[in-house]
Amino acid sequence: MSNYKAKIGLEMHCEISETNTKVFSSAANTYSSIPNSNIRPLDMGFPGTLPVVNKEAVRMALMTSIVLNCTQPKYMYFERKNYYYPDMPKNYQITQETKPIPVGIYGKVSFDCNGEEKTIRVNNIHLEEDAASLDHLYDTSTIDYNRAGVPLLELVTEPDFNNAEEAVAFLEHMRSVYQYLGISEADSKKGQIRCDVNISIMDENLDDSDLSNYGTKVEIKNVNSFGGVRDAINYEIKRQTKLKETNEYDSMPQQTRRWDEESGTTIYMRSKVDAIDYKYFVDPNIPKFKISDEWLKEIKESIPMLAYDRKKKYINEFNLSEYDSNILVKEKSISDYFEKAVELGCDIKQAANWVNGMILSYLNYNEVSIEDFFMTPEMLKELIELIESKTISSKQGKDVFYKCIEDKKTPKQVVKDEGMMQITDENAIMDIVKEVISENESQAKTYDPQNPKALDYFIGQVMKKTRGKANPMVASKLMKEELEKIVGE
Repeated sequence: MSNYKAKIGLEMHCEISETNTKVFSSAANTYSSIPNSNIRPLDMGFPGTLPVVNKEAVRMALMTSIVLNCTQPKYMYFERKNYYYPDMPKNYQITQETKPIPVGIYGKVSFDCNGEEKTIRVNNIHLEEDAASLDHLYDTSTIDYNRAGVPLLELVTEPDFNNAEEAVAFLEHMRSVYQYLGISEADSKKGQIRCDVNISIMDENLDDSDLSNYGTKVEIKNVNSFGGVRDAINYEIKRQTKLKETNEYDSMPQQTRRWDEESGTTIYMRSKVDAIDYKYFVDPNIPKFKISDEWLKEIKESIPMLAYDRKKKYINEFNLSEYDSNILVKEKSISDYFEKAVELGCDIKQAANWVNGMILSYLNYNEVSIEDFFMTPEMLKELIELIESKTISSKQGKDVFYKCIEDKKTPKQVVKDEGMMQITDENAIMDIVKEVISENESQAKTYDPQNPKALDYFIGQVMKKTRGKANPMVASKLMKEELEKIVGE
């Protein structure tokens, strides 16, 4: 059996969700579950309508281009990509292709994959309008034009990925970039991220710098989740490998397939067209406009600290582990929450432990976003301070955490209402210690200082009598002293 290697390229589509209006019309750029509620005549392709370019969408596209280390154009053009689909009301899409270049070309991106840094080449990134969305029902299909005209960034990579893990790690990295730049929520549940995957395989011993050695390219359209991308790539590599081994690969035509989650397979859709079949030409309704050096400089200076830089900050300045830092920066909203807590004066390590532990666990289990999470960074600071001041124990802290969310109260209010304040007074705890010893005289007389479990039993009785309110360190210290007196007599 011959060995083969995969050559994988991605076309990642990300909706720009943070502009007020669509890319060429005045319709609101907001997600709505009510069909056809965010539309204007232009979105419907009505005659006599003219597009007006959204400057903010162009700014965000150029910002992404800069981050991807691309070359930016001197002049901005838009073109028409001509094709007919039911979800494309004008029978063409306003996009960018070649004249002269899109918002960015020939960049490169470095990202982490399983602890190893990978670098891939970017062919181009361009700004275009999204199509409407089709809903396929049992015996009919409906069209929702809300999505028509939403600004869309398409990032096209070179075929530099060799497996599904690298492809998914790159997509996760880019989702983080879009979120940190404030360009998009990048929420796949809202259809804001989609991906086309291009795959071919070739003999392992051939030179992959020579394009003539590449196999027949298969495109998998509109994969809507990162898990779907992983599964689609793995399936398609196996499918193409089988064709290679049965000598059917060379006769396979270039084609477009779709990923079917239910069957876990890719399904043939149509033969793959080349770009020339779209008959691109410059849109005559959108004049070219100059991208000034001053504007590019202004955009570059506005780029915020991205996940990679925040991670370095957490490791080098906050002295957090790489593991904790990776979790904190994965989602910008989580990182922002953590940074706000630190800014308020929270102990850094404690804030990281709570965010990475109890908070993320709660959010994931209950499918709640950090934006909708009841406990604010201010409340987290309050909770941590209650534990640090020994007003409550660490164990009580977890109970307070859940009670805050359940009852919609602050930590201090919960502690007050539930009577949870920890007993730290040594005299009060000593009374309980003596009471426990008198009730367990035989065990006290046989106490072995070398046996930690013997002490644990007595401390457990103290905690039971105080309903967990006794400070465990004080209780341990006093109990140990009293028991050692007894066995020493």
